Amino acid sequence: MPAINAISADKLVRLIGTPGCPAIIDLRSDAERAADPRSIPGARRRSFAGMAEWAPGFAGRSVVLVCRDGDAPSHGAAAWLRQAGADAELLEGGFRTWAAAGLPLIDEDAVPPRDADGRTLWVTRARPKVDRIACPWLIRRFIDPDALFLFVAAPEVAGVAERMGATPFDVEGAGVRWSHRGDLCTFDAMLEDFGLGGLEGLARLAPIVRGADTGHPELAPEAAGLLAVSLGLSRMFADDLAQLEAGMAVYDALYRWCRDATDETHNWVSHGPARAKRK
Repeated sequence: MPAINAISADKLVRLIGTPGCPAIIDLRSDAERAADPRSIPGARRRSFAGMAEWAPGFAGRSVVLVCRDGDAPSHGAAAWLRQAGADAELLEGGFRTWAAAGLPLIDEDAVPPRDADGRTLWVTRARPKVDRIACPWLIRRFIDPDALFLFVAAPEVAGVAERMGATPFDVEGAGVRWSHRGDLCTFDAMLEDFGLGGLEGLARLAPIVRGADTGHPELAPEAAGLLAVSLGLSRMFADDLAQLEAGMAVYDALYRWCRDATDETHNWVSHGPARAKRK
């Protein structure tokens, strides 16, 4: 019998990567994480002992608690969060069941250092078009929902990265891990390094982003459309962060199409009023 206030792994995996995904909180201890440093995509790390401090920040939100086996820690944390005003559930079977089912996991060794609040900080060139919107979308939906992004003049990226401890991306330079690799764009590099390339929706999205970003629209029929939308957004917004927020919706929609709707067609006739049958 399923546990009360619990969500199955099969249901949760369908929510990951979408705007409606609940906040996923990884409660495993340091020793448990050391034994398996991977994490469920988009999970935030929080300590069970510090629950009284961080729980109020999730009031009014949907939350899924993940411990090693889906036992006492996540049951207790979910109950605590509910009394703090959150809609909290636990993951049935915990992290161990998720991993055993072969569901997607992030290689935490690839994730940049986090600040005291568990956030990653990234920096790239100002006036983004394709890769510099696609990559932040990927990071916020699958790596770190609380990630912060700095858009600065291209000559200043390296200096800002060094002074602020930010991770540079989609920029040339020695020591930059995430940038173009041969014919691949930065989005491709992140999919590879974070271990997300096997996800069906992202695998379909990758050539669309690559084609739009590298001037090869022949890689996917949708690439030219993505480039057109990206260039349009860059003309609409003078503020790069406002452009990123608008671009998030574009990539949310494109990802859902890649994952769920590639076989669906649209015909305006099907939406017209029904005609009366002739007698």
